[in-house]
Amino acid sequence: MKRRKIAIAAGLCCSFFLGTLLNLLFIPGFDHHQQQQQRLESPGQDQLSLDPSSFFSRVTDRDLLKQMRERYEEVVRYRQQPGSPAAAGRLARPLERRLMDLAQNSSPDQLLTQQQQHRNPGFQKTVTGESTLVSSSSASAFRFRSLSLGCPHINNASSVHYLGSGYTKAVYKAVLNETLAVALKSVDFGGHDMENCVKQYGTLEDCYRLASYKLVKEMTLLQRLQHSNILKLYGYCYQDSNNIADTLTTITELGSPFEMIQLLQTSWEERFRVCLSLIRLLHYLAHSPLGSVTLLDFRPRQFVIVDGELKVTDLDDASINETPCSSNSDCFMEFPARNFTLICSLEGRCQNMNEKRNLYNAYRFFFTYLLPHSAPSSLRSLLDNVLNATGELRWGTDETLTQLEEVLYLFKSGLYLQNVTRSRPSEYKQLANVAVPDENYRCWPSYHHDGCLLSIYDLNEAMEICDNHSQCHAFVLTNQTTWTGRHLVFFKTGSNHMVPAAERITFVKVTD
Repeated sequence: MKRRKIAIAAGLCCSFFLGTLLNLLFIPGFDHHQQQQQRLESPGQDQLSLDPSSFFSRVTDRDLLKQMRERYEEVVRYRQQPGSPAAAGRLARPLERRLMDLAQNSSPDQLLTQQQQHRNPGFQKTVTGESTLVSSSSASAFRFRSLSLGCPHINNASSVHYLGSGYTKAVYKAVLNETLAVALKSVDFGGHDMENCVKQYGTLEDCYRLASYKLVKEMTLLQRLQHSNILKLYGYCYQDSNNIADTLTTITELGSPFEMIQLLQTSWEERFRVCLSLIRLLHYLAHSPLGSVTLLDFRPRQFVIVDGELKVTDLDDASINETPCSSNSDCFMEFPARNFTLICSLEGRCQNMNEKRNLYNAYRFFFTYLLPHSAPSSLRSLLDNVLNATGELRWGTDETLTQLEEVLYLFKSGLYLQNVTRSRPSEYKQLANVAVPDENYRCWPSYHHDGCLLSIYDLNEAMEICDNHSQCHAFVLTNQTTWTGRHLVFFKTGSNHMVPAAERITFVKVTD
């Protein structure tokens, strides 16, 4: 009896041991782990040269794999979208090969073929050790080159500090080579996208791969869409971080955050510049080499100011796909204050929906606040036309740009003053090479917070301004000009204390 109990216990232990061994050998994730180790130990293979599905264990939720596949295919479309011959010169620097040479399918044979292709002589090493690819694909026909900045520059960066983050990315300011201030963008491990993905799927590395495709997409668009109102891409870097191999950091132009309240306190001239920058950008996006591009996440926080110019900084939610339709009712655009129904074209696409969506967002977020307030009276009718036409979507970007360029011409040339009744100014005494350092007063809108600094077209306009300000008894013409070429003038309460100042001219009101 006792021997039987021992035999049964031994059998149970043996069965448990065998079952455990079989589970270890055949659970879905085990083989994937072994393959990962083999790839890391094989010197000739690049982890990022594999299909997106190879980043996932067999137990990974299929929905996560589907999302990654869709994002990957979107980037491939933007990468391989043929450009116009005229634009080929400026589109000659797409991404380095590790971003986009992922396999299209995940079968073992196809993966093996891709891996063999990755080791062919078409890949070359640059002086920095980055891989490049001379592509023979008729779909892209580009030469792939590394950008000017990379990992060595980031590793030697100074004055690094956190600027902010959104749903996916975190942004940092850094100084490279002790001279160039740049923005560094990377996936935010504590961001909304990563936290939600990890909670749902429980895999940090795979969720990182999914989120990083937004960064890859933005890099692709920053390279393919070259415009003065799109942020410049300087480079990128792959480094291990958070126990994940090859995490991506991009290096871009640094701008100041767009602050609507601060901008409303500046001169109309500066606010008009922002609106003109925006419509030039939207006109380019409507006629870009990739087709019509829409900014799905169109908010002021997606823009920055660089040397007074508005530039779009986030392109990860941009799209080049016009909405498919079978009737006009499918082309319905809904906004908080107004809705629109566009025409369904014979090709089955909503006609100009990308362009119209951008334009109406420009109207409701920018034009409404920045264009009309404190504008020269003779220009207000033209600006009202712009507001009404864009608010009703009667114009496209072509007409809007033409109208704003006309406003700019009238403002720069001084023609806007022709129809204005100009009073006879007071008499002023001119004093060369002297200035009034004190005796300031505040006016609105001013280029200087502690004084009254305004731009003028000519001396008559400066005299009229001084005559209209009860505090003003003198003004100093500086040698500084605005972006339109207008001179900056300090208006003063008096001229009791003057100091020598080269290239300054002081005008003192002559009293009776």
